[in-house]
Amino acid sequence: MLPYAIQQGTLQEQFTNLSNLSRSQDVDFKIIRKANLEIVRKNVLDSISHYQKEIASLKQQSSSSAGTVKSLQDSVSSLDTQLQAEKQKTDSISFLGIDFSKGSYHSLVWSIIVILAIAFLASFASFRKAKVDTVEHKKTAEELQEELQVLRKKSMEKEQQLKRQLLDEQMKRNS
Repeated sequence: MLPYAIQQGTLQEQFTNLSNLSRSQDVDFKIIRKANLEIVRKNVLDSISHYQKEIASLKQQSSSSAGTVKSLQDSVSSLDTQLQAEKQKTDSISFLGIDFSKGSYHSLVWSIIVILAIAFLASFASFRKAKVDTVEHKKTAEELQEELQVLRKKSMEKEQQLKRQLLDEQMKRNS
């Protein structure tokens, strides 16, 4: 293999090629050319440098993502607070300057309607009774008026009769 093969491939492949290019001296030892070792060392340092830059970039992205997540969480909590306030506004009704829940407000309105209906019916019944009483009193007054007229007429007739009798008696005495 050529030194060019050492420069190609992944680090694992470069170390394998370096090991293959080395000569064995003993079972445990190998002799490696310094140039080949430098090439692999340079490649390892380049890879380490590249990975460090990538790690730094990922850390920066992570920290910016963490900041974004934090700002989004703050935004969500703010929106949640606003949502709760809006729900409370929509679930309550202000009546005469007092906040009521919708259920309480509806109960209050219906109880006012029922009270007004009862008051109307009581007033209507009272009016009807007063009207009936008035009609009866008028009828009674007319009947009494008629009786009074009849009594006057009778008393006038009696008076006239008595006057005639008196005149007749006076005429009998004078004649």
